[in-house]
Amino acid sequence: MKYSAAFKTKMVQKMLGGRSANSVAQEVGVNQPTLSKWLRDARTLPGVKKRKIEQEPRKSAGRRPEDWSAEEKLSAVVNARGLSEAELGEFLRREGLHEEQLRQWQQSVETAALDSLRGARRTKASSADAKRIKELERELRRKEKALAETAALLVLRKKADALWGDEDASMESKTDDESSN
Repeated sequence: MKYSAAFKTKMVQKMLGGRSANSVAQEVGVNQPTLSKWLRDARTLPGVKKRKIEQEPRKSAGRRPEDWSAEEKLSAVVNARGLSEAELGEFLRREGLHEEQLRQWQQSVETAALDSLRGARRTKASSADAKRIKELERELRRKEKALAETAALLVLRKKADALWGDEDASMESKTDDESSN
């Protein structure tokens, strides 16, 4: 089947815009090898960029995704959001990632975000709790001091009774002994 030059140009522009030959083939019904050939032929023409939007080189080039920093992983997750299936495939290839790695990172980001939001609520509640705990601890220290003072007074009273009580008892027994003589 012969295709017009305008049609070929339109398909090549879609692929240069970031769409894969597979996704364009499914959309328009042209075989993927044919579309890929049109793209290769178009790239040989002067003035045709390889991509419409030049990608900045990634900082993590040549490194395993497991060695990426948290910032690089978050950036990959954010950049992958909202991409079509074809664009996502191209993104994953360009970054040297597997889809499963990206899914795990997305899940980690979501979990961390939820934990952070829950923590904010806990912080408000815990600050009120912290004030209450501080107040209760202060009251407990005051009562412990009062209890220790009371216990000391009781010990002193028992000692005083023991000392003076013996004198009173001995005085009484002396007076009893003298009167019987």
